[in-house]
Amino acid sequence: MATQISGMRSLGALVKARVTAVTRFISTTGSHHRRRAALIEQHRLHFDLLCKAMDDPALAAVLDTYEADIPLDKQRQFLFANALYVNALFFHRIGAVTLAELHGHLRVMCQNPVFREYWEATRHHRKSLPSSSEEFALGQMMDDLIQELAESDSDEWWVVGDPPDEPS
Repeated sequence: MATQISGMRSLGALVKARVTAVTRFISTTGSHHRRRAALIEQHRLHFDLLCKAMDDPALAAVLDTYEADIPLDKQRQFLFANALYVNALFFHRIGAVTLAELHGHLRVMCQNPVFREYWEATRHHRKSLPSSSEEFALGQMMDDLIQELAESDSDEWWVVGDPPDEPS
């Protein structure tokens, strides 16, 4: 009888542990889905705001935080460059592209002189980012990539810069 009670307790503990594990999994999965949904909504809102600013010079003026006078047409190009950059980051953040794939996308963007000009004009924007943040690390990856491309003697830009290692 003591063996049966002990076995029942073990079975009860096992069932309780399994229910707890499943509950944690569901909670974590739900949390992951909520975070992803929030990222998607934030991306949509950011893109909508940029589109409005690109279409309306009065709204574009609100985003003019450059250290030099930038003509309106150039500001609109910079807003579009920002939209492209943020879009690439978004795809990485939701897991649609790996860090190495993001590096490849950014390398392509760096081929455009307007994009490089945008990146330089917004350098001071990135100075306030905490050095421990993902956005700081990705900005540093972009800075390194632009520098490597500028220093490269090769016409084969698509092989310049080593893609970063994927975090484990």
